[in-house]
This record gives sequence, C-alpha cells and structure tokens, in this order.
Amino acid sequence: QHYFTVLFGHEGQKPLELRCEDEVDGDEWVEAIHQASYSDILIEREVLMQKYIHLVQIVETEKIAANQLRHQLEDQDTEIERLKSEIIALNKTKERMRPYQGNQEDEDPDIKKIKKVQSFMRGWLCRRKWKTIVQDYICSPHAESMRKRNQIVFNMVEAESEYVHQLYVLVNCFLRPLRMAASSKKPPIRHDDVSSIFLNSETIMFLHEIFHQGLKARIANWPTLILADLFDILLPMLNIYQEFVRNHQYSLQVLANCKQNRDFDKLLKQYEANPACEGRMLETFLTYPMFQIPRYIITLHELLAHTPHEHVERKSLEFAKSKLEELSRVMHDEVSDTENIRKNLAIERMIVEGCDILLDTSQTFIRQGSLIQVPSVERGKLSKVRLGSLSLKKEGERQCFLFTKHFLICTRSSGGKLHLLKTGGVLSLIECTLIEETDAS
Repeated sequence: QHYFTVLFGHEGQKPLELRCEDEVDGDEWVEAIHQASYSDILIEREVLMQKYIHLVQIVETEKIAANQLRHQLEDQDTEIERLKSEIIALNKTKERMRPYQGNQEDEDPDIKKIKKVQSFMRGWLCRRKWKTIVQDYICSPHAESMRKRNQIVFNMVEAESEYVHQLYVLVNCFLRPLRMAASSKKPPIRHDDVSSIFLNSETIMFLHEIFHQGLKARIANWPTLILADLFDILLPMLNIYQEFVRNHQYSLQVLANCKQNRDFDKLLKQYEANPACEGRMLETFLTYPMFQIPRYIITLHELLAHTPHEHVERKSLEFAKSKLEELSRVMHDEVSDTENIRKNLAIERMIVEGCDILLDTSQTFIRQGSLIQVPSVERGKLSKVRLGSLSLKKEGERQCFLFTKHFLICTRSSGGKLHLLKTGGVLSLIECTLIEETDAS
C-alpha cells in the first residue's frame, strides 16, 4: 500500500495518515501538498517586504534631494531680489544724473517748436489711419455678421427670460396652489391628478432658471460670448422634456376630466384670474414647454449661419444642434405613437361590442366619417349586399373608420351608440382589392 503522512507544525494537531491506490497517485498528492505549502507564501511575503523597504529608501532619498533643491531655489530667490534692488538703485542714480546733463545742453527754441509740430502731425496721422481702419471694419461683411450674431444672442436671452417667467407662473400660480388644495379637507382634485397634469414642470423650471442665469453671466462678459458650454450642461438633462412631451396629451385629458367637477372648475377660474396669468388659461401654460426644443434648434441654426467656420465654438454649436434635432425627432415619433394608441383606444371604447384589432399598436388611424351604403345593382336587378343586413330598397348611413390594416363599418343606434355590423363590420385590407372604375357611365 502507498501511505504518506501529513505533519503539522503546531501542537494539538494530530498527524494525518493517508494512503492511495497506486504510487503515481500518491506522488501527485505529495507534490500538490508541497506546492500548496504556506511556506511559499511566507517567502513571497519576505520578497515583497524587501521591495517595500527598497522603495521606502528611494522615497527618503528623493525627499532629501527635494529639500536640497528647495533650499537652492530659496537661495536663488534671495539672490534675485538682491539683484533687483541693485538695479532699482542704479536706475534712481541715472535719473538723478539726467537733469544735470540736460541742463548742460540748452535746446534751441525753434527746434522745440518743430518737434511739437511733428508730434501733432504724427498724432493726427495715427488717428486718421485708425479711424479709416475702424470704418472699414464696421462696413465689412464680418462685422455685419457679428452684429447679427450678437442680436440673435440678445433675443435668445430675452426669450429665455420670458420662458422662465411663464414656467414660474405655471408652478407658482397653478401647481403649488393645486397641491395645497389636494391636501385640504374636501379636495377638489386628487394628488395623482395634479401629478398627471403637471408631471415634471417644476424640474423644468429649475433647469431653465440655471440656464438663464448662465446666459446672463455670459452677456455680462460681452463682447466675448461663449455659449457652447451652456448647451453642454443643458443637453444631458433634456430627457425630462421627453417625459413631459410624452405625457402632454394625457395631461390635457386629465385636466378636461377634472373640469367636470364644479368645485375644481371654480377654483381653476380663480387661479386664471390672477393678473400674472394675463388672461391665459392653464392649457396655454402647459403647452409652452412643447415648443422650447424647436425654438432652440431654430436659434442654433441662426447662430451657425452667422458663425465663421474657423470660430472656436463652431463644432460645439453644431454638436448641440444635432443632439437637439435628434431629441426632437424622438419626441415627435413618441408623441405620434402615443397619440395613435390613444386614438385607437378612444374608438375602441366608442364601440359597444369593443374591437380587439384596435389593441394592435401597429394599427395606425387614418380617418373616420359617415358613408352611405347602397345596394349593388347587376343587370337591372338588385343583387345581394354582402355588408350586413341592409334592406335592398333603402340606402343606409354607416359610421366608418379607416386604419392601415382594417376598415371598420358601424351603425349608430337611436341612443347614439356605435355597433359593428354583424357581417362584414371588420374588413381586413390585406384581403381586399380596391377596383376603381374609370367608365363615366
């Protein structure tokens, strides 16, 4: 048998006696235990300690050298100050000697007059040349472009100030008072409805207050105008606009539903009568953020039109414009998709029986309206009409809804409710063929 014993270096631990089935297996176990020995770790630790001590010695040596260099720099600074004082003393000595030398040479009065006239002429020529240079620049295309660029920036600051004021009115005249009203004993509106109507409008106001302060700080440094870094701050935070735009139509629907409550409608009219609102309704203030991103895009287009290609801000402004255009496209697509889904669901709720095909998100609404269903005539005889149970002698009015994939045909009951035709009420456009007869007869 192939035995081997494992002995431990501390007391109280009994040795292990182990055996294997064959010699090769036993040798592999013994070799593996040797390689896993703690002594190897101790050796590595000792090597690392030696390296650490060596590095500490190097650091100490570098510190001593740094102190020596610092002392040398201090000595050199002292020497420089001493030389400066000597130069000042020499200059003072020269200045004291100049009047004495000047008095020795009495200048001719005529020469003084000639020098004075020459001085006047040189000043006049210099001012004339500078005036010509300035007038040429003022009339140059570059100066005209810069004037237009500055005017665009000034208009942007005024528009931003007006927008911040609109957001301030929205938050302080509507959002915060409605929050307080929702916490009253008999609330005219719920907190959930307030959140649905206003969503993150308060955050948008804080964001634009910061942006407006940055713009005013830039204007204070006019004529040096650097705007690109402000847009760099604004761009990462514009995702809150996506949420607001995506929620806008829903917020108007919630507001319309809340207005059915007389107490809320009365309270809202009191808020809208505030002089700060200037006769505008809450819906108007909720719509203002929808146009802010397109306004920024137009402003950046105008700025770039009057910014030279070699201008230091050209690339940054182009990057900001591209990001805003990309965000605008995304928001437009999201709004279109959301509006389409809400329109489909609204039509589905109008139909008494419901309609499962309208729950397909890829189903896009095209148009709706009333059509007259007529019995078809073939060879002078009335043929069977496939679209529902319609009298063969009378025409029937149908409410029709056209989508990208289906065509819905409904009848309206005396109560005004819509019902799908029992037969042929839902037509799949994939299975239909539209035949356009060109014969005038």
